[in-house]
Amino acid sequence: MKKWVATVMMVVGVSGLALADQASVEITIKNHQFSPAEVKIPANTRVKLIVSNEDATAEEFEGEDFKAEKVIAGNSKATIMVGPFKPGRYEFVGEFHEDTAKGELVVE
Repeated sequence: MKKWVATVMMVVGVSGLALADQASVEITIKNHQFSPAEVKIPANTRVKLIVSNEDATAEEFEGEDFKAEKVIAGNSKATIMVGPFKPGRYEFVGEFHEDTAKGELVVE
């Protein structure tokens, strides 16, 4: 029984470390624009995008070159998991304001 508990604790501890080491990036939407508009992320890695919408109206984060789609209410935050990607450039937009809300993930 003690070996089983120790094994479970070790697995939970390792999982906790993996989550702590996970890449994350913060992006802000303000005046219907992304800041930063160019976001650098590591290749071959799952990345957590934390998107803060500082506008009063909702915006839809949408990957143009990758699968991601999330409506973010005004004055709120959302977490969007993306990747892993090969090196390159991957566009995203704010679908409700595509003329101004544009950005790119630069994967290195």
